Amino acid sequence: MRAKWIAVMAVAVLVALAWLSARKPEAPPSAPSAPLPAATSAVDPATRNPLETPPPFAAPAKRGPTANTAGYPDFLPPEAVDTLQTIARGGPYPHRQDDGVFGNRERRLPSQPRGYYREYTVETPGSRDRGARRIVAGGHPPTEYFYTDDHYRSFRRFTLDGGDATAEAR
Repeated sequence: MRAKWIAVMAVAVLVALAWLSARKPEAPPSAPSAPLPAATSAVDPATRNPLETPPPFAAPAKRGPTANTAGYPDFLPPEAVDTLQTIARGGPYPHRQDDGVFGNRERRLPSQPRGYYREYTVETPGSRDRGARRIVAGGHPPTEYFYTDDHYRSFRRFTLDGGDATAEAR
């Protein structure tokens, strides 16, 4: 009886070790091989809906030394810049759901064929899960971007084309 118990425990330990080694590790932040195009914000404060204004984000001064934040819309938190750099590199992504198809079931984004939109997690400091912040990118390669901090209830559109960049509340 004791031998069976030891065998069961050994199998349980092996299964646990196999599961832990199969988990996708968090990718360490690194500088992108090429700088991202600059983006600018063109939202008219007089027409902005105050209910759609995102809440203040934690410590913008904590942007890492490798984060290229110049020219990005002010509403993006520092972690969104990190996500955009990861998208530009093509990964690796820290969450298995990242780079997955965004179905636009809520119909809050312009209608496009299935597979046009892909979603990416924007880390939330202190969160024990993926949090509610996402970037949804449209096109292959992406040509338009949408940011949400309320898990798809609202989006703010922006582009990274370097010259005629826009940002708008949705």
